[in-house]
Amino acid sequence: MAQPHVARNEITGVVLAGGRGSRMGGVDKGMQPFDGIPLALHVLRRLAPQVGATLISANRSIEDYARIGEAFGAKVVCDALPDYPGPLAGIAAAMRAAQTPFVLTAPCDAPYVDAQLAQKLADALDAQHADIATAVAIDANGRRDLHPVFALLRTSLADDLEASLRAGERKVRAWYARHKTVEVPFADVHAFYNINDLQQLAELERPQPPVSDGFK
Repeated sequence: MAQPHVARNEITGVVLAGGRGSRMGGVDKGMQPFDGIPLALHVLRRLAPQVGATLISANRSIEDYARIGEAFGAKVVCDALPDYPGPLAGIAAAMRAAQTPFVLTAPCDAPYVDAQLAQKLADALDAQHADIATAVAIDANGRRDLHPVFALLRTSLADDLEASLRAGERKVRAWYARHKTVEVPFADVHAFYNINDLQQLAELERPQPPVSDGFK
């Protein structure tokens, strides 16, 4: 019997932009400009074609994020818990707000999101009858790098996630371990590059020198 397929219109894409930005000196990371537009908008543009609806999870700059999301119909949702409790709280808020059975999450500081993120995660989740599918980047040397907030999750997990948050759980991997989770390999390591601080951002913005071919 064929496996059920997760359709695009059954997924809400979520840009996770609710962090403190502590490694960026406390600035709102998702609002930092990269290539002329806010980082969060880069992520939203890459998620939108893969999903049926979009949301932005944020805890400040709410009006700015609302403007960013307007063209995509993306509403802004805020954490139910105070003091920036982390990405799990953003995921929980998105699960409650979504009108679809799945949410696809990506952090606001990763401007190169894979164009096949939703499809690959959905295929693996279907095949394994899993509750959560999350990305693992595998480089040319076989090194594995888990990226847990690039994930597809069933919104039916909302009650369990909220209970875990109320009990003090803040670690994404620890909560995932409570559920059937499949790790999905991606060869495009660049797609999961995230900008952690302002220096990294400045370096990416700096024009790169041409590569010499050894001839004059």
